[in-house]
Amino acid sequence: MKKILVMNGPNLNMLGIREKGVYGVKTLDEINDFICGQAEGLDVELEFFQSNHEGALIDKLHDAYGRKDGVILNAGAYTHYSYAIRDAISSISIPCVEVHLSDIHAREEFRHVSVIADVCIAQICGKGEQGYIEALKILLEEKQ
Repeated sequence: MKKILVMNGPNLNMLGIREKGVYGVKTLDEINDFICGQAEGLDVELEFFQSNHEGALIDKLHDAYGRKDGVILNAGAYTHYSYAIRDAISSISIPCVEVHLSDIHAREEFRHVSVIADVCIAQICGKGEQGYIEALKILLEEKQ
């Protein structure tokens, strides 16, 4: 059984409230429930974590070392400038898939750059909650 950590960064706790035209109307809990429903029957154990704090996200990544087989990460705004999260991903040697609900490449120019993309095995953008399922499938196909 693969153990997958699903991590969400800053402001994602406000899904369903903030910028519904960009992020949709579902709350983070509803998205997590959707992921669980889609994972039902698969040989996977999911853990969910959200924090608005960079250090907490880094600590959770470090904690995953030796305990998780993969990470799905929506780092929110940290995607664009957190070299600390980038370094945490590269230091744990666990396959990580970067996910964004919106298409970061079709938004403001500062969102076009991801400093974590080159330490992740894939980047999925603009597919809403379905992006998490695509990330899960990628990680489940990944060799141990």
